[in-house]
Amino acid sequence: MGRIYHVARKEFIQAFRDSRMFVIIFIAPILQLFLFGYAVTTDVNNITVAVMDRDRSPASRDLVRSVLNSGYFTLAGAVDTDEQIEEALVDSRADVVLVFPERFAERLDRGESAPLQALMDGTDSNSSGVAMGYLQKIIFRYGREAIDKRMDRLAGLTGSGRRPEPWAVTEVRYRYNPELKSSWYMVPGVLAMILLVITMLLTSLAITREREIGTMEQLVVTPIKPWQLLAGKMIPFALIGLIDMTLILVVAAGHFRLPMVGSLGLLYFAALIFLFTTLGMGLLISTLSHTQQQAIFLALMVMLPAVLLSGLMFPIANMPEPVQWLTYANPMRYFLVIVRGVILKGSGVLILTPQLFMLAALGAFVFVLAVTRFHKTID
Repeated sequence: MGRIYHVARKEFIQAFRDSRMFVIIFIAPILQLFLFGYAVTTDVNNITVAVMDRDRSPASRDLVRSVLNSGYFTLAGAVDTDEQIEEALVDSRADVVLVFPERFAERLDRGESAPLQALMDGTDSNSSGVAMGYLQKIIFRYGREAIDKRMDRLAGLTGSGRRPEPWAVTEVRYRYNPELKSSWYMVPGVLAMILLVITMLLTSLAITREREIGTMEQLVVTPIKPWQLLAGKMIPFALIGLIDMTLILVVAAGHFRLPMVGSLGLLYFAALIFLFTTLGMGLLISTLSHTQQQAIFLALMVMLPAVLLSGLMFPIANMPEPVQWLTYANPMRYFLVIVRGVILKGSGVLILTPQLFMLAALGAFVFVLAVTRFHKTID
């Protein structure tokens, strides 16, 4: 342990010898959290909508008013012909065009189905799908209100105090994220991504820096064993990762209002296992590289697929089956499930045991591979 302590102390001194490293290690992750927490979002706002109103009735105007008052849509103007509709969509002046047919209000008043056409720019499929979901929800609510008003009017005409009720009513409640905030979904993922990037980049430079500055010769003549050297280099960066994680959790709870439902002890325990894996991957990269440039390049080659195949931005279930099999070797996949489960759902150890086991197995495999790959020689 004394040998590991001295190697770890040396790494701490080396890491913070340059004062700019403090900003990179502790300030940059917080800035990245704000950037990704706000910029990487599935929320869609300021959807421009144009209206072709062939009915020109109070009912059509009320529905347009409901759409605009929702906070998601802004009015792009009125269109009168099919050519103007095409121009509005092609020029991106409007994302959606609502077309009200003639006798729209009359059909509603008689209790009949009133068709309403929505033409949407499908260039951005994700935004179009979200916008259509908003629009359908608003139109459905308006239709229910129209039915209620008609039932009230009929009850008044017949003198009956009872109003017919629909035979089935669907009540939707969202668990774990009641307001469907995309930041609640993204911020835990950003936490995992920042830990991956920071720890892997720092450790990938550990051995290659020794070669470049010429201190590998001094390590050769010492009685320290390979696993002790690697463990001593991992410990400082593990502590740095835990400090970054604490700062991110404080900002996430204080600024983004994440609920933190589950056990923080379980979350930190899982983070230690995850850091053991990412640090081992960084050390393995450093044993494969002869220069720091090579180490950075290899680290980026590993990190980019790890983030894309983790489920952070794209659901794993939607990926091709061969790609889904590749994700089983990705530690970030399991840590994402743990972080979101603990923070948002309050998941316990029994539920998260498969993910914890896979993280530990991957970490042990990578560390053993790094120790086997490392040779305490000058070349």
